Amino acid sequence: MLWALVIGTAVGCYLLKLLGYLVPDRVLDHPRTRRVVELLPVALLAGLVVVEAVANGRHVELDGPRLAGFAVGAVAVWRRAPFLVVIVAAALTAALLRLA
Repeated sequence: MLWALVIGTAVGCYLLKLLGYLVPDRVLDHPRTRRVVELLPVALLAGLVVVEAVANGRHVELDGPRLAGFAVGAVAVWRRAPFLVVIVAAALTAALLRLA
């Protein structure tokens, strides 16, 4: 049963990838489609970041250090800081508040 699931998933992924190649160029060249394709990864990543910032397993956990680190990271992104600076600032904020 497990192998059937693995093989079925692999076939489904292959067919989904093949379907992407079969989409006509006029659909992909439409400005609205291009805009959605450009923004979709950003929206998915933002959703993952928010879930990781406020969730612990299946429960919502609003602890101060985690939210403060998230806020510092959000401000750093807003100020267009480099990615490494965003990560270090958010982690350092959360670590120092947990230490205090």
